[in-house]
Amino acid sequence: MKTTIDLPDDLLHRAKVAAAQRKTTLKELVQTGLDWVLRSEAETADRSAALARLRKGLRLGGQPLTRDQAHERQ
Repeated sequence: MKTTIDLPDDLLHRAKVAAAQRKTTLKELVQTGLDWVLRSEAETADRSAALARLRKGLRLGGQPLTRDQAHERQ
C-alpha cells in the first residue's frame, strides 16, 4: 500500500545515503526499520509478561522447604 510521510530534509538525506551504502532502496530500509521496531516492542512486552510471571511465582500447594531441607544432601 502506498502512503506519504513527511520527513525532515536532513533525515531523508541520511536515509537515502544509508540505503545507497547498503545497496538497497529507501522503501526497503524503511520496511526493515519499521519491522525491527515493532518486533522489538513485541519482544519487550513478552519479556515484561514473563518477568511478571516470575515475580508472582507459582503456587503448587504444599509447604516451602526450610533452608536445611533445601540443602540436605543424599
